[in-house]
Amino acid sequence: MRNRRVIPILAAASALLMLTACAPDRTQVTPSEMPTAAPTEAGFDAYAQTLEWSTCGSLQCADVRVPLDWTNPSGESITLKINKLPAKGEAKGALLINPGGPGGSGLDFTEYFGVSAGEDLLKAYDVIGFDPRGVGSSTPIDCGGAQTVDAYVVTDFPLETEADVAAANQRNEDFAKGCQDRTGALIANVDTVSAARDMDVIRALVGDEKLNYLGFSYGTQLGATYAELYPDHVGQMALDGAVDFLLPSDDQAAGQAAGFENALTNFVTWCAKESTCHLDKNPDAAKKQIHDIAFNAIAHPVSGNGIKVNGNLMTYGIVVTLYDEASWPYLEQGLNEVIDQNTATIMAQLADFYLDRDVETGEYLTNSTVAFTAISCLDDSDQTVWDLSTVDAFRAKMEQASPTFGWWFAASTGCSQWPFEAHQTVDSLSKAASASPILVVGTTNDPATPYQWAKNLTDELGNATLLTYDGEGHTAYGRSNQCIIDAVDGWLVDGAMPRSGTVC
Repeated sequence: MRNRRVIPILAAASALLMLTACAPDRTQVTPSEMPTAAPTEAGFDAYAQTLEWSTCGSLQCADVRVPLDWTNPSGESITLKINKLPAKGEAKGALLINPGGPGGSGLDFTEYFGVSAGEDLLKAYDVIGFDPRGVGSSTPIDCGGAQTVDAYVVTDFPLETEADVAAANQRNEDFAKGCQDRTGALIANVDTVSAARDMDVIRALVGDEKLNYLGFSYGTQLGATYAELYPDHVGQMALDGAVDFLLPSDDQAAGQAAGFENALTNFVTWCAKESTCHLDKNPDAAKKQIHDIAFNAIAHPVSGNGIKVNGNLMTYGIVVTLYDEASWPYLEQGLNEVIDQNTATIMAQLADFYLDRDVETGEYLTNSTVAFTAISCLDDSDQTVWDLSTVDAFRAKMEQASPTFGWWFAASTGCSQWPFEAHQTVDSLSKAASASPILVVGTTNDPATPYQWAKNLTDELGNATLLTYDGEGHTAYGRSNQCIIDAVDGWLVDGAMPRSGTVC
């Protein structure tokens, strides 16, 4: 029973990049300009096409056609948008990258990766970014305008009675069918297995016999899934910010809830030492303040940036800053404003960033929010329909894991009554054990993908080595220290696997 409150897991580096106003400009694209599913000629073979690269800013771009439905590979096709940052030296091949999500744009990530990755890696590989199926500039999921999406993901709904739960389940079904009306059959084909199959097409078209890959956050699930489907095609692979997607979904949610509770504890401990911090100096009391600020906003939304910041928005604004300790000052300023002025301008801006909404118009800049839900729910193999007892049990588990955020993790019925199911899911990594060795990177205080998940995924892959970053924040490569860059580049470029137990 996958819960929609499991937080989108994107590389924290890209989050910090945007918070510091260094992100590349993204112009909104109207639905009429987006690629759509299209009939294919008889005998269509995705592996037989040729890439036609063109210049797009400082990068090169191309389109890739892949089957809409991989169970019918010669049927309708969709378009994937990919881009390339050419190697600074003599390329030994291509390195496919993914920033996470699900729903994160790999096209947006490529340019940033070019200034955060190690020099040895950038000299050795053509870096390939891509928007996965259903995401961004590839043939996208469309679930409606801002008003429709806000009603589904922003509104605070009660879950106290059987009628409340039934209404929440119906909202899930109605929203999904609205996505289907606008998207067509793609809504039932954006699962992770299909996306991993698309990755194999990209591998072949760029001319590599094996896939060289660096995936962050949810991108580790994509990579591990690929290794299970195509163990003989795995080249140099590193997975940073590991998702243990074989865990039951309620255990995944509890792990994240505990991770963000730990990150919040570290934040309030840091804040207590700052003369500008207006929270209580006692960590438990400070966390209780933060809980009350968010929870009370359900009944009493706080004005900020022209909108009413409710419980959902307040929590979005808080958790987005916990991805990277460099963002903690934004949270301090936002909380100070709520405490001192009872306004939430900063929290509204942070929530808009989390949701990828324009701070002035309220329009969604990308479809990452709805893609996250559609992909996550399609991957969920548990079709349990929630009732009040399910909600109560889940709420108790979340509040035990996180006294501050537990109520919020349990504020929806997850994917209950989502009407679509993937053709195939991965529930074992037994075949991946025969692949080439894989490097897994875990951060000890990662809130979104707890360190234990990195340990678990290392064991589940069967032929993997764990590299540890001892620090705060989500993911490590490109945002932690040179030790991590040297170790990861050593594997991806030179094939030198770090010693088991290495800690940076």
